[in-house]
Amino acid sequence: MGASIAVAMAIYGLPAVDLHPPLHRLGIMDPLCGGTRAARYAAQGRFEDAWTYNPLGIVVVYGALLALLRAAVGLVSGRWLNVALGWTPRRRQLAWSVALLLFVALEVRQQLRAELLIAGT
Repeated sequence: MGASIAVAMAIYGLPAVDLHPPLHRLGIMDPLCGGTRAARYAAQGRFEDAWTYNPLGIVVVYGALLALLRAAVGLVSGRWLNVALGWTPRRRQLAWSVALLLFVALEVRQQLRAELLIAGT
């Protein structure tokens, strides 16, 4: 579903519906700001533009592509690629800490680009 939305945006453009939260107009960005434009640019292969708006756009579009590729290979071959992680309490704490740190870094990055993110709306 998400991959088909990205392809549709790459072909037809951004949605006409305003997807911004209320604080956006006050200049307060969230980590997802610019994600729609970034997904569109990533689907078009314009990685520099996608990265400029939000690096998560690249991750989401190509993560969806990998999931579709995994499903296609699994359906054709009958064998599914599975990854199992051994979650010890320490690894879980480390994963959550890294995720939180990346989330905060993305929030700061997006707030520093508020002028760019507001300009296209």
